[in-house]
Amino acid sequence: MEVGQRITAEVIAVDPPAGRVRLSMAATGNPELWAFLKRLAPGQILAGTVASIESFGVFVALDDGPGHPVFPGVGFITIPELSWCHFETASDIVRVGERVSCGFLHFDTTNGEARLSLRATRPDPFQDFADGVAAGRTLRGRVTRLIPFGAFVQVADGVEGLIHLKDLARTPVRTPQEVVGVGDEVLVVVTDIDRGRRRLALSRREPPSRWS
Repeated sequence: MEVGQRITAEVIAVDPPAGRVRLSMAATGNPELWAFLKRLAPGQILAGTVASIESFGVFVALDDGPGHPVFPGVGFITIPELSWCHFETASDIVRVGERVSCGFLHFDTTNGEARLSLRATRPDPFQDFADGVAAGRTLRGRVTRLIPFGAFVQVADGVEGLIHLKDLARTPVRTPQEVVGVGDEVLVVVTDIDRGRRRLALSRREPPSRWS
């Protein structure tokens, strides 16, 4: 593309305060695709087949959608939207050729794709856990990951909490490896449950009489 070149594009966004208009040449080059994507509504359930698994996400060929001029599928699931639970790779959750039903999140006007969520169609284990557990509760869990500032512990199916370094032992430690290892079973106390951010804070310091 050169300065002064004439183009045909569709207006996809207007920002009056900034005095800017966003245009898309892909919209005019793929009218069938653009028309399909603009008909979708947030929360709508879309079915399709996993077309490709990449390190950055999963492409889905939608049953009712047109083909994409560049990508393996019009639908795309980012890594965080694949599952509520912790996993190592996308292949742990889906496989190529698998049939999936996903919730539509939004229309990515840059890539001309439907951003999808697989986890939106499945129960959130964290919310179920939070319904039955309150701060102060003692639980038994298994250490799943160690990070420089603490350790993650699985306390229920699909639910992990973080023990910060300062809460791992009665006396200060420099690394979590000094007191726990992956696979260890430990007793922990729930110190905070954040439903909105799906975060669970745990401690091994309180109360001392319940230490493992």
